[in-house]
Amino acid sequence: MSVMELLASRRTYRRFEQKAVPQDVVEDIIEALRLSSCGANRQAVRLVVVNRPEDVARVQPLVKWAAYLPPEQGTPKADELPTLYVAVMQDTSIPGDLATDTGIALANMTLAAWAKGVGSCIMGAINKPALTRLLGIEEPQKLAFMVAFGYPAHKAGIVPLTEQTGVKYYLDEHRDYCVPKRSREEIARYL
Repeated sequence: MSVMELLASRRTYRRFEQKAVPQDVVEDIIEALRLSSCGANRQAVRLVVVNRPEDVARVQPLVKWAAYLPPEQGTPKADELPTLYVAVMQDTSIPGDLATDTGIALANMTLAAWAKGVGSCIMGAINKPALTRLLGIEEPQKLAFMVAFGYPAHKAGIVPLTEQTGVKYYLDEHRDYCVPKRSREEIARYL
């Protein structure tokens, strides 16, 4: 798959098959972070990998799913939960633009997983204090995001953003995600 095909097909997934993410994919996620571009090559983003089923189950109640949808539609059911979480942290002792570096790292990690068919959901609506305790995160590390990973149990695709759709994603009649995107003409102009 080309990079553009990966970008066009990598969407957020919120329902997963109950199949473990293999270690080679986990290693690719870590390597994708390691190879990420970052300001002044400071490399301030860190990870905690949560892949044992009992630990994944402890993380699950501390994250929120699909803010645009009612919980009965957007929250995965017991047989749709991710099989891997990755905590993305920032080392606050390293100066620089941690937000930008973290964004680049998240893109790399989720694309690396998607290249092997593993979907993801980057989660900012999380219980940071409880997760920080659960994951044993200590200063100067600061939890920024959780990323859920697994093999998708639904489809997700891009649809045109219209006045009727607005920016909010929605489910179609098959419970697949429709993600409205602005047109090229709306987002770019030539000088």
